[in-house]
Amino acid sequence: MSVDRGKRSVLGIGVSLIDYDAAVERITSAGRDRRPFSVSALAVHGVMTGALDPAHRYRLNRIDLVAPDGQPVRWALRLLYGEKLPDRVYGPVLTQKMCAAAAAAGLPVYLYGSTQEVVATLATRLSERYPGLIVAGCEPSRFRQLTSSENAELDARVRASGAAIMLVGLGCPRQEVFAYEHAQAIGIPVLAVGAAFDFGAGRRQAPGWMQNAGLEWLFRLLQEPRRLWRRYLLLNPYYCVLLAAQKLGLLSRWFARERAPQPLNYG
Repeated sequence: MSVDRGKRSVLGIGVSLIDYDAAVERITSAGRDRRPFSVSALAVHGVMTGALDPAHRYRLNRIDLVAPDGQPVRWALRLLYGEKLPDRVYGPVLTQKMCAAAAAAGLPVYLYGSTQEVVATLATRLSERYPGLIVAGCEPSRFRQLTSSENAELDARVRASGAAIMLVGLGCPRQEVFAYEHAQAIGIPVLAVGAAFDFGAGRRQAPGWMQNAGLEWLFRLLQEPRRLWRRYLLLNPYYCVLLAAQKLGLLSRWFARERAPQPLNYG
């Protein structure tokens, strides 16, 4: 029996109480109907980007499905609300499950993000792993903001491709901005899945025991200490402090504040 019990606030961000089966069904249904549906899989860093920025909090709270990607986010739902999900909804695993479902349902997918090498390798591996999967298109990130005309051309390319589902790997928070800004214009489900692109293309992942223990951040920190030390060594303790404050009923006004953002046009 699948789990889908709406959203609960974690540091002001509405996180979906959902499991893999329900998430795949909701996305597949939107893909069949060719209707907009924005999705993000958020770990601690993703939640904190919204908790600390009222404009980004506004975006995240208008994404249709915000899956608890990290174990600490899943644990926060239990701490704050007593909600016991059977597992997190991890972006790379959700991506694989979605591709299997898309292949079975005949729903073409479009891949957008990362480098040309990564996205091309990902497209090849997904096609090999899921016979019948149609990759309607794939293109890399430009690693900059797009102009208005480039944005419109990208939306038009995806629509013209016949894709029913779009997978986006731009990194957090750029991919969430993209999903928020593009889902309506493209008119299909847009999934912000981040590291799923690199992992799907062959990058090494944390061992299963580290993932289950909520220590994937440590594995990534050891791989890229110079790039990630601020994210994990500063934001992770701050996340715990803010969770304690929410549990005690403090800062509720702060979490409730939002500000409508200006377009950022990340691509």
